[in-house]
Amino acid sequence: MGRLYLIRHGQASMMADDYDALSEMGVAQSRVVGAWLARRGERFDHVVMGGLRRHAQTAQACLAELGELAAPPAVDPDLDEYEADGMIGRLRPALAERAAMRAWLAAQPHPRKAFQAVFAEAFARWTAAAHPDDYAIAWADFRARALAAVERIAAVCGSGQNALVFTSGGPITGIVQHLLGVPDARAGDVHFVLYNAGITELLCRPGSLALSYFNAIGPLEAAGREYLTYR
Repeated sequence: MGRLYLIRHGQASMMADDYDALSEMGVAQSRVVGAWLARRGERFDHVVMGGLRRHAQTAQACLAELGELAAPPAVDPDLDEYEADGMIGRLRPALAERAAMRAWLAAQPHPRKAFQAVFAEAFARWTAAAHPDDYAIAWADFRARALAAVERIAAVCGSGQNALVFTSGGPITGIVQHLLGVPDARAGDVHFVLYNAGITELLCRPGSLALSYFNAIGPLEAAGREYLTYR
């Protein structure tokens, strides 16, 4: 039996010009997870990450703690996140540009809560598939793309081999949704509980994937409550 560890990226820079760069906390979260994995003493025969900067920075910080226990990373863009700005822009065109979103958030008394409310509504609109012509890719196709990526990784994991997969909340949501048979209307319930640098483990056999555990945060909790972030 092989094991795939899906690692959501560390905290990104929501209020900065470049969201795709990890915050200082995001780097620290990634190091905590890497140190925890290193203490387990397991070897990671395959390491795959999405093509975004926050994926690479999470992998870099985590793998620095693992050293020779992990193979060099490969990139699979099918593990990339959806384009959140465009998704929100379909719901609220005035917030389609990141500069406009930053300005709007800066005026809110609770910016992260305000963002989450808009983001949840925009995500529900996309996953409901009621406006298919509004999006470059349908949620079902996005989910299938992410699932195909982990299936390719699982196919090269022999008995007893482990893989580290650095990705985002969207792909993890789609994969878990598929494995558990969660309806599209409840996909947000999977997505919005995902912690930065949380760990989801999949077990694989030839032709089979199963969820072992979801969104584990034990290493982060042990480091301190401040390490627990969603955005």
